[in-house]
Amino acid sequence: MTGRGAVGWTLVRVVFGLTLALGHGLGKVTGDMSGFAEGVAKLGFPAPMFFAWCAALAEFLGGLAVALGLLTRPAALFAGFTMLVALFRHRADPFGRMELSILFLTVMVATLLIGGGPFSLDALLRRKKA
Repeated sequence: MTGRGAVGWTLVRVVFGLTLALGHGLGKVTGDMSGFAEGVAKLGFPAPMFFAWCAALAEFLGGLAVALGLLTRPAALFAGFTMLVALFRHRADPFGRMELSILFLTVMVATLLIGGGPFSLDALLRRKKA
């Protein structure tokens, strides 16, 4: 991937990663997790507080890692799985409630397939190693 495609992919990766991290994950990891854990419990997860923290960290740290392009594919895997669960959680809601989960899931799957691209910390580390 070179040229405009690389710049375009970097823009998508950074905007979606930061939006997931700062718009959705940050509030969870810095706030009261009890309400979020109740929602996780309603989904039938054992140890709902533990899984609520896993989801919150996948959104926050995973989003930051995707934005930076650092450990991009593993970060996208965790964040994408969290978005799949969020989509399941909102399956009976109006489309507007599901829409964000669908968009984030789609970008995380694309990130799994494409990786961070040439303008990522992963690529920088690969170049330095070679």
